This record gives sequence, structure tokens and C-alpha cells, in this order.
Amino acid sequence: MFFPPDLGPEALVLLLLAAFAAGWVDAVVGGGGLLQLPALLLVPGLSPVQVLATNKLGSIFGTATSSITYYRRAKPDLRTALPMAAVALVGSFAGASIASALPVAVFKPVIVVALLVVAGLTLAKPALGQSTALRYAGRAHYRAAVAIGLAVGVYDGVLGPGTGTFLVMAMVGIVGYDFLQASAKAKIVNFATNLGALLFFVPTGSVVWGLGVLLGVANLSGGYLGARMAVSSGTRFIRTVFLVVVLALIVKVSHDVWVENWG
Repeated sequence: MFFPPDLGPEALVLLLLAAFAAGWVDAVVGGGGLLQLPALLLVPGLSPVQVLATNKLGSIFGTATSSITYYRRAKPDLRTALPMAAVALVGSFAGASIASALPVAVFKPVIVVALLVVAGLTLAKPALGQSTALRYAGRAHYRAAVAIGLAVGVYDGVLGPGTGTFLVMAMVGIVGYDFLQASAKAKIVNFATNLGALLFFVPTGSVVWGLGVLLGVANLSGGYLGARMAVSSGTRFIRTVFLVVVLALIVKVSHDVWVENWG
């Protein structure tokens, strides 16, 4: 399928607005899947796999743009970001390949707990992520970064929403970067996870190319604007948006758990 035949112009405009907003959120702290993925689920005629695959195509435009913008303006350490990205790509491919075989509902309560811990730590420690204070040196630093890349890569391939948020929090809370540097590295890694999933989805014919490219242009525009705002506004701005996105993720995933189990 190149384009959903039953998608009207009004619905397409709303979908592109969601993609633009998703690109902006993703560029600042991650979590744009909160907006783009649910919007895609409303498109008539798309299977769940087509939704996941087309979402990855749209998202990779935004992560590519914000990665370049962050690199030019924030100068992230590529010696850390690139090994993370490499293992994240492999992890995302593996996650995408098993996504249809695993009951997603099993993971969602765990995600809610993890997000509550993330929100609690961020609120309880206002100084967290305000400045870079690396907790490891030498090989231990790279081992920690690579482990984060692999774990989050697998998660992105299996589920997706909140990938950038988990990346940022792990880089801040575990490795010791400030929010700006964590976001800069997270975008490079997030680009790799999108690419890894696409390497699985494209050969299966699951990508709706026409719609995915339009989403990509909107996502790209939002990603460029979000990255520029994040770099110019600094860590305090990113921390504030981060908390808002984490709380929104908690509400969204908790609602999904409730509907799937008791709704």
C-alpha cells in the first residue's frame, strides 16, 4: 500500500499536525510516539504492523534532523554516542522481529512503574541533570553507555513510545550527563533504533510509503524547531518538558493497562 485510500484531507491535516508536534517533543526529550502512534492507529485500513512500520519511517526524518542540529550546536561526544547507536540498531532490529510474538500487555505495568520511578527521582532531585558529572571513567563509561543503548534499542523495536525519554533519563541518572548532552546523544541513538526497526519492516512490505514520507516531512520540521529551542534554552527547559512528557506517558500507559485488564 502506498497511501490509505480512506484517509480524507481533514484527517490527513490532523495527522500531520500530530507528526509535527511529535517531532518537536522527540527532539527536546523524546516521547513523540505519544502523539504520532495513537494518531496513526486512527487511520482506517492499516494493520498494527503497518502502523508501527509507518511510524518508524515518519520518525526517522525527525530524529535525523534533530541529531544533526544537536551535533552542530551541542557537540555531543561521538565516542560515546556512536557505539550506543550501533548496539541500539541491532537491539531495535531484534525487538522488531519479535514484536508480533510477545504479548505487549505484559510489559506495560512494568513501564508504568519505571516511569513513576523516573518522575519521582527527577522531582526529588532538582539538581539532577543540571550539569555533567560523569559517574564512570574509561571502559566502565562505555560499557554503561552500550548497555543502555542495547536495552533501549530492544524496547524501541518491541514497543516504542517513550524511547527517547528512557534514553535521556538513563544518560542523566546512570551515566551522569546533563539534560542537554543527554538529549543530544539520545537523538543519535534514537535515529539508530528507528533505522534498525525499518531494516526489519521494509523487506516485509509493511511500510505505507506515501503516508510515511508526508509524516516524515512534518516530523522533520518539528524536530528541527525542537532541537534549536532545546539547545538555545538549555537544561532547565529540557528538564521541565521532560517531566511533562514523563507524566503524560504515565497517564497514557496506565490508561492502556486499565482498559486492557478491567475496561
